Amino acid sequence: MIAGVDYLVWRWLESVNWSAWWIAVPLALAETFSLIDVFFLGLTVLRIRQRGDAPPAPADATVDVFVTTYDEPVDLVMGTARAALAIRHPHRTWVLDDGAREELREAVQAAGIGYLTRSADWTDRPRHAKAGNLNNALLVTEGEFLLVLDADQVPAPDILTRTLGWFDDPRVALVQTPQWFSNVDDADVLGSQAPLFYGPIQQGKDGWNSAYFCGSNAVVRREALMQLGIVGYVRDVERGVTRALRAAKSVVARARKDAVRQGPAVVAALDAVDVAVDRARTELAAGQPVSEITQRFQQRVDDAGRDVVADDLAQLQADLAEIEALPSGGGHGSTATLTDDVVLTRLAQRDWSPLGALESVKALVTSVEVDRADEAQPVMPLATISVTEDMATAMRLHALGWHTVYHHEVLARGLAPESLGAMLQQRLRWSQGTIQVFLKENPLLQRGLGMGQKLMYLATMWSYLAGFAALAFLAAPALYLLAGVQPVTSYGNDFWVHLVPYLVVSQLLFRAVGHGLPTWRGQQYTLALFPLWIRACTTAVGNVFLGRELGFVVTPKSGGDVGPTWRLIRPQLVAAAVLVLAAGVGVARLQLGLATPEGTYVNLVWVAYDLLVLSILLRAARHRAPLTTERTRT
Repeated sequence: MIAGVDYLVWRWLESVNWSAWWIAVPLALAETFSLIDVFFLGLTVLRIRQRGDAPPAPADATVDVFVTTYDEPVDLVMGTARAALAIRHPHRTWVLDDGAREELREAVQAAGIGYLTRSADWTDRPRHAKAGNLNNALLVTEGEFLLVLDADQVPAPDILTRTLGWFDDPRVALVQTPQWFSNVDDADVLGSQAPLFYGPIQQGKDGWNSAYFCGSNAVVRREALMQLGIVGYVRDVERGVTRALRAAKSVVARARKDAVRQGPAVVAALDAVDVAVDRARTELAAGQPVSEITQRFQQRVDDAGRDVVADDLAQLQADLAEIEALPSGGGHGSTATLTDDVVLTRLAQRDWSPLGALESVKALVTSVEVDRADEAQPVMPLATISVTEDMATAMRLHALGWHTVYHHEVLARGLAPESLGAMLQQRLRWSQGTIQVFLKENPLLQRGLGMGQKLMYLATMWSYLAGFAALAFLAAPALYLLAGVQPVTSYGNDFWVHLVPYLVVSQLLFRAVGHGLPTWRGQQYTLALFPLWIRACTTAVGNVFLGRELGFVVTPKSGGDVGPTWRLIRPQLVAAAVLVLAAGVGVARLQLGLATPEGTYVNLVWVAYDLLVLSILLRAARHRAPLTTERTRT
C-alpha cells in the first residue's frame, strides 16, 4: 500500500498528461482501481484462517440433503442423488425438481429418494429461480440442517461427518466447502477451477467471519435461515406500512385544499389525521410493533372523523366507490393491495373530498398485506433480490450476527462448463447477481455488519468493475503506438522509480498468497473477459433501476459447441487485432523518428502482455469437451 500510494500520488499530481485528459484520466482511474483491488486482496489474506478437522459430528443431528435441478439430464441428477443417498450420516435425501419432469419423478421415487417440486401456490407468482426452489422445499421439510448440492455436485460419503461438527458452536449458520470439478484437466483452458478463491480468499474471509455461501456444497442451519426469513418478512411489512403512511400524508395534504369551505370540524379532523400519521411514523422508526402501531392509528383516524358531518354525500359516495374499485391483490376483498406503487400514486395524487380522504387513509394502512399475496409464500429465507441467491443470503446472515465457516476440504466433485459459451453464461450470471446485490443492499450501508465484513463483501463486488479498467489498460498503449498519444507526461526515470517498486511488491504479495497454486489462468480471465464484466454491470443497473429482466439461465453441465465460437469473443478479437496493428505502427514510427525509444519500448512490452492475456480466449474458443469425462467413467 505504501508503494502503491506513492505511485498514485505521483501519477495524479505530476504525471497525468492533461493535454490528453480523455485517456490520461481514465488510465489513472484504472490504476487507482487496481490499487484498491490489491488493498482488498492484502486485507483479505491478512487474516487467513486455516482450520483443521471439525469436531465429531453430533450423532443426533437431523439433516435434509437437497439436490437442486431444473433441466439437467436425468442420469446426471440421479448420479448425484444416489451419491447423496449413500452419505453416511443419517439424513433424508430430496431432489428438488424445478422442471417438474415426470421422468425424473419416477426415477427418484423408484430409488427411494424424496421428490419435491413447486406447490400450486407458486402458479402465476414470481419463481425466484433456485432461491425459490429452495424456499419452497424449506417449508415442507424439517431437518435441523440442510446440505445443498447442485445437480452435478457428487458428494463424498463423509461430507456430513466432516462438516457437521462445526455446528457445535451455536452461532454457526453455514459451513461452505470448495467446489472442485472432475472434468477439468491441468490446462484448465476455461478457467473453471478457482484455487485462489477456494483457498486463500475464502480462508481470509473466514478469518473476518465473512466466508460466504457459494450456492452448493454447503451445510446450513435451518434455524438461521428461518430467522432470516422471518426478519425479512417483518421488515417487508414495515416497509409497506412506511410507504402507506407516506402516501397517507399526501392524501391529507391534498384534501386540505377544500377543507376550509367544509367548515372547522373538517379542518380539525384532517389536522388530527395528519398528527396521527406523523405519530405512527415516529413509532415505526422507534421499532414499536407494527400491529400495535396500525391499531392505534386506525383508532385515531376513527376518532378524528367521528364528529364530521358529510355536506356532500354524493362526493363521499364517489370517493368510497373509487377506493372499493382499487386492485384487490388476488381476491382479498377489503384488504386490497393498496401498497402497490401504482395504486399509491393514484391515491396520493387524487383530489379527495375530506371524508373520502379519511376513508382512503384508513384503507391505505389496513391494506398492507401481512400474507404477501404477491408472493407464493410470506417467508422467503433465501434472498430473492438477485439471480444468484448465495451471497445476499450469507450477507444477511452475517448482519444478524451469525457466523460462517469455510472448511477447506474437497467433499464434492462437480462438472464445470465444457464450452466457452457455457462458461460465459455462468460468469455472466455470477457477475450480474453480485452487482444486483451491490446496488440493492450495498454492504457498506448494512446495519449489523462489522467494518471488516463490509469490506470483505465490497471486495468481491468491487472486482466485477474490472471491465471498465481493462478498457483503459488496452487502449492506452495502442493509442501511444498508433498516434503518439501519451497519457503520462514522461516515461523517464521518475516513471520507473515510482512504478517498479509498486509492481514488484504487488507481484510478491500475489505470489505469496497464491504460493503453490495455479493462479495465472484466473489473472488472464480477469482482463480477457472485460466485455462480459461491463455487460454484467450495465444489465444489472438496467434491472435494478429500470426494471429490465435479466432471466436465469442454468449453466449447461454437458456437451460443447460444435465449432469454434469466435462470435462470442468478437470484442476481444478486435482488441487483439488493434494491439497487433499498434505494435507494427509503433515500430515504424520509432524507425521514422516520430516516437521516443523509451515510450515505444514500454508500450510494446505492455502490448505483448495484453496479447498474452487475451491469447487464452483463442484456446478457449477452440476448446472441445473430452468425449469421456471423469464423471461419466465413474
